[in-house]
Amino acid sequence: MGAPSVVMALMLGTATGAAPIPSGTVKPFLLLATRADDDVADQEYESFARFGGLEPGQLRRIRLEAGPMPAIDLDGYSGIVVGGSPFNASDPAHQKPALQRRVEREMHELLDDVVARDFPFFGACYGVGTLGAHQGAVIDRTYGEPVGPVPISLTEAGRADPLLEGLPDVFDAFVGHKEACRTLPAHATLLASSPLCPVQLFRIRSNLYATQFHPELDEAATVRRIETYRHAGYFAPEEMDEVIERVRAASVTEPPRILQNFVRRYAR
Repeated sequence: MGAPSVVMALMLGTATGAAPIPSGTVKPFLLLATRADDDVADQEYESFARFGGLEPGQLRRIRLEAGPMPAIDLDGYSGIVVGGSPFNASDPAHQKPALQRRVEREMHELLDDVVARDFPFFGACYGVGTLGAHQGAVIDRTYGEPVGPVPISLTEAGRADPLLEGLPDVFDAFVGHKEACRTLPAHATLLASSPLCPVQLFRIRSNLYATQFHPELDEAATVRRIETYRHAGYFAPEEMDEVIERVRAASVTEPPRILQNFVRRYAR
């Protein structure tokens, strides 16, 4: 059986991922990762590739926690993706370990070039702590959300944005974060919100996006994250089974479309 059509892939959502981009026709995308746990890091890579419709070789990965960021030639890529992270941008500088300070410095320097060129960028969760902080957003713990599904509501600008084409005005997504964007800079465009977190998705210039929710997570991946980070302070360890039940009872199917749209829009 051949690869599913784009329409069928969108209909099936998280069941199959996106229809694949034909091999050898585009420059690869680049995933910048910071997770030290190999199992979760590999699952994150697989999820971004699957839901973006990217085959092996079309999504390259640099694990920043493993070593310094190498020189990145943006002309060699279609776009940049940033996954989640154990780092909190809002932590006081003196409390941040050397590894976090190095990653933040390297990300900031890369974003100088990315923003200046309006180069396609998509950051999930840690995208808020990287792109948001770089652009002058206020990142703190005012609007943290517990692990689980939340309703995401598109703004008027969100309904008109090509990255959100095909999504309903309100859809569920998985979250779980200690910090969030409290105030966006004036030049940012708010695209989506949730009841407990006013900034769930925003855009800088025309091609740079950051979400607080996780469009790369389905039920199985979310449960794996919960089990891995049981003692990381996102919930009381003894509440893990309850958190997993809440996730398994949810119907989260729409967010992967955002990754599909990002890849389809910027593949070159």
